Amino acid sequence: MGATAGAVWGRTEQQDFRSRVRGTLLGVAVGDALGTPVDGLGIDGIREAHGAEGLVDLAPAYGRRGAVTHITQLTLFSVDGLIRAQVRRDTGAWHPPTDVHRAYLRWAATQRDWGPDERRKDDGWLAREEWLYARRDPHRSLLLGLGDDIMGTPDTPKNPGESGPEAATRSAPFGLLVGWEPQLVAQLAVECAAQTHGHPTASLAAGAYAVIVHALALGESLDGAVQRAFAMLAARPGHQPVSDALQHALGAVRQGMPGPERVSELCGAGTAESLVAAAVYCALVAADVRHGLCLAVNHDGPSAATGALTGGLLGALHGETALPPAWLAELEGRPTVLELADDFAMEMTQGPALHGPGGSSPGWLARYPRA
Repeated sequence: MGATAGAVWGRTEQQDFRSRVRGTLLGVAVGDALGTPVDGLGIDGIREAHGAEGLVDLAPAYGRRGAVTHITQLTLFSVDGLIRAQVRRDTGAWHPPTDVHRAYLRWAATQRDWGPDERRKDDGWLAREEWLYARRDPHRSLLLGLGDDIMGTPDTPKNPGESGPEAATRSAPFGLLVGWEPQLVAQLAVECAAQTHGHPTASLAAGAYAVIVHALALGESLDGAVQRAFAMLAARPGHQPVSDALQHALGAVRQGMPGPERVSELCGAGTAESLVAAAVYCALVAADVRHGLCLAVNHDGPSAATGALTGGLLGALHGETALPPAWLAELEGRPTVLELADDFAMEMTQGPALHGPGGSSPGWLARYPRA
């Protein structure tokens, strides 16, 4: 798998890209944090707990407001794996799914260990962030898929019957590879999804979501981004359930005022393609980011996953400054998210200045070891 050569980065382009990277990663995290306290509650239960309007602000979960789950944790490790792939490319090795899989195994270690193990010199900085060692109810498919060192692939996937949204929810970072062609972005998301979610619709939904984020990160409209996803899907066998779900989302936009019933209908049984479609709908009808995220978590479906998927889209579309500042102020792990986002943006825009055949920054290689 290779990448195309990106455009020359001017200062304005770098700043816009960094804002969209920050917006995407913070958007995933804040959507996750907003939805977590009501995850698993139906709309009636949400209203009973939070009033007639439902949940309209951060609420306590895991002992604090603004707590995130495995969704945010794995999204961050996706970014770590992508940076490591770029760094390791200097050695002549180039297979991003392997680097992402290694990153996911580092996440799996955080779910077993009490805290960072300083003896593991190849961990890099992210796996030494103590707050990431909190176990936040990861889905069984994640623990099973990453329970050994064997990497699932599209031909021999882990959990072949698993069609849940957990692979899609960690796939926004693949869309931030703006120098890649959309079909390569989709392929990477599909290959990495197969490491835990083997059902074809789960992998294709992850690919479609990554392609939508990719188009948004390049400055396209959300409508245009969804059309790019349709074009990518049309070339792939078994795409119909994912294409139909996205088409259903576009149709729902024209069916009156948005509300919990419409989002619940789109979420359906909570499969990957349904939640990606629900997120697309929430982002399309959002008056602003706050409105879109509240819509994404107040319904009968999985609130944290829908919130995270919607937040990734709105963050990529509008950049970090459009996100609700009061929510960001309480967001768990925000310094880590921002640091990683800035590292990713710097790697993608100025990688040759950080590492290469002519010499490398020791500090960068300590953060992102080539091993």
